[in-house]
Amino acid sequence: MKKTLLSFLVAALALTTFATSARADVTLPKCFGDNAVLQRDKPICVWGWADAGEEVTVTFAGTTAKATAGEDGAWKVYLPAQPASFEARDLVVEGKNKVAFSNVLVGEVWICSGQSNMEQPLNSWGQPRLSCTEAEINGDFSFVRFNRAHHVIKSEEQKDFATNGWRVCKDGVQKDCTACGFHFAVRLNKELNVPVGLIDSNWGGSNINSWIPDAGWNEVPETVEVGKKLLAARDGAKDWDKCGGMYNAMLAPWKNYSIRGAIWYQGCSNAGEREFYYCKQKAMIREWREVFGQGDFPFYWVQLASFTDAQDDPNNTGDWPYLRRGQQMCLEVANTGQAVIIDAGEAKDIHPRNKWIVGNRLAVWALAHTFNKDVDCASPIAAKADFADGKATVTFDFVGSGLVVGKLNDREFSAVDGKLARFAVAGKDGKFVWADAQIVGKNQVVVSAESVAEPTAVRYAWQMNPDGANLYSAEGLPAAPFEIVK
Repeated sequence: MKKTLLSFLVAALALTTFATSARADVTLPKCFGDNAVLQRDKPICVWGWADAGEEVTVTFAGTTAKATAGEDGAWKVYLPAQPASFEARDLVVEGKNKVAFSNVLVGEVWICSGQSNMEQPLNSWGQPRLSCTEAEINGDFSFVRFNRAHHVIKSEEQKDFATNGWRVCKDGVQKDCTACGFHFAVRLNKELNVPVGLIDSNWGGSNINSWIPDAGWNEVPETVEVGKKLLAARDGAKDWDKCGGMYNAMLAPWKNYSIRGAIWYQGCSNAGEREFYYCKQKAMIREWREVFGQGDFPFYWVQLASFTDAQDDPNNTGDWPYLRRGQQMCLEVANTGQAVIIDAGEAKDIHPRNKWIVGNRLAVWALAHTFNKDVDCASPIAAKADFADGKATVTFDFVGSGLVVGKLNDREFSAVDGKLARFAVAGKDGKFVWADAQIVGKNQVVVSAESVAEPTAVRYAWQMNPDGANLYSAEGLPAAPFEIVK
């Protein structure tokens, strides 16, 4: 009898263990968690996994939606759009088990991606910083939350990613947040009075190839063959060189999450490709918009800052001016914008420390074009040059209330008396010399040099580090570098 009873208990225990192991708890990707921010004014997509056929109920802010897990265990629901709210509420998901995420807000959600200049945290990796004040790094900015992806590369799209979850920017936690994104978020909050969530997904030194989804190479004719070669070589490549690898592991898991837009700071690792970068960035923007399925969402990027020692010879340009031109060419893509920061670089550090200016120049693009605020956002851009009478007369678009000679000092801009610098002209021989330049009227600069009788080309800030370049709009936005040839 004792032996029979013991056998029964062992069998019962085995069945219980099997039943427990066979049951799959409802789970969600790490896009969701305590302290998350959900996108306002858009249907809220919530998804995850459970047992096939299991009914799942999702509740948030007094609304409920249900779904049944498919054969693969996947489920997805859409909750009604919600207005922005600072109220800390629970997001509850129930199936055979219950998952509850607390302190969830509703506001603006933005992707912050690229290489080290987007990754650089508010504490500048412990270096002397201009990125923030002591009040900013230790204060209470609970309305800003960030979810930073760990560095992982995969050859195929992942359903989930590695992270420490959503973190609240207070009590020094923000020291680990993308500095560009933090200042961007603080400015949005100041103007819009809404919480801001940052999808903090970036990797220092990364090539744009790593952020382009596989299908993206077919978005632009010029990148089709490039993509075929990169994809064919991916399996044999080192992890670092795998095209699409960072997108697959660090961004693809977010593609169902409702967002407002993206800010992007990358390009140093592609500088040798010069203007061809335009084709790759355009392909990436188009495919991100496709996979996120939220239309032509706003995409704003940072043009490369100044770097390396300034050169006395105007013909010594390096690759970066051409890469910057490639970035600027992407303005032809709908709903995009470019923050020019040639005045905020560091000769000895590829990481500009003044991330406040970067975040704010990105933010004004969002405020003007995404939220219809009356703020100037676009830097002056050379539209054309007329060559006559020994001079080049350059006409600019986006000059605000007019062109000025200016100076940036940390966070403060001022118009100053002085001469324009870093203009150059060349004759038919193609050799550039430094030139005199004068602002004429609201939107023109006249450029000439005694040694060039008949200019056929004109440049401004056309070097890796155009130190001293000082043409601005009166609103404090630096003119973009340019080269115009007759």
